[in-house]
Amino acid sequence: MLIAGFPAGAWGTNCYLVAPAAGEECVIIDPGHQAAQGVEDALRKHRLKPVAVVLTHGHIDHVASVVPVCGAHDVPAWIHPADRYMMSDPEKGIGRSIGMPLMGELTVGEPDDVKELADGAELRLAGLEIAVSHAPGHTKGSVTFRLPEAEDIPQILFSGDLLFAGSIGRTDMPGGDHSEMLESLARVCLPLDDSTVVLPGHNEQTTIGRERAGNPFLRGMAAPRRGM
Repeated sequence: MLIAGFPAGAWGTNCYLVAPAAGEECVIIDPGHQAAQGVEDALRKHRLKPVAVVLTHGHIDHVASVVPVCGAHDVPAWIHPADRYMMSDPEKGIGRSIGMPLMGELTVGEPDDVKELADGAELRLAGLEIAVSHAPGHTKGSVTFRLPEAEDIPQILFSGDLLFAGSIGRTDMPGGDHSEMLESLARVCLPLDDSTVVLPGHNEQTTIGRERAGNPFLRGMAAPRRGM
């Protein structure tokens, strides 16, 4: 599997291109502020053909380059319906105090083809099987994307702004809710195998096992029992 990632724009948002291997089709995760050129550079470097953009949530730092990227390659964007409005009206999702300094340089809106993500969906894109879990807390429509273990590659969780190395996402913006985030962490993250790799990890790669043991926000939390 190929995972090419880079931090983009003023917020340093992690954008990823994921493919079975170089020279094949790929999906693009969270092309945020000023990510379009980085996406094109990665596509050329690894000889990839994008088939879709998938979004962990709707904040402008994760979706600002959706329109140019989708338009350049005629691909759809997938987003949870609760966050779809943020693509056209980002101030409602991020707040004026955070968003206004950069709003003047951004072109916002929806791409021509928008598809809505559902909790428990299994996306089959670019030869990948992507499990979608609704994980509200950072926003009402936050989701995670999980790729299954394959050969010598561990399971991978693209957590968006839900879980990081030693931390969790912020909940002080519109739609944020700390109790919902804790419930999402318990329901979506804690049941996963310890070896599951979590992306992004800020400045370091991390795993569910490492976070279960050392993340102060997860310490002492119990995963819900199966079937409950």
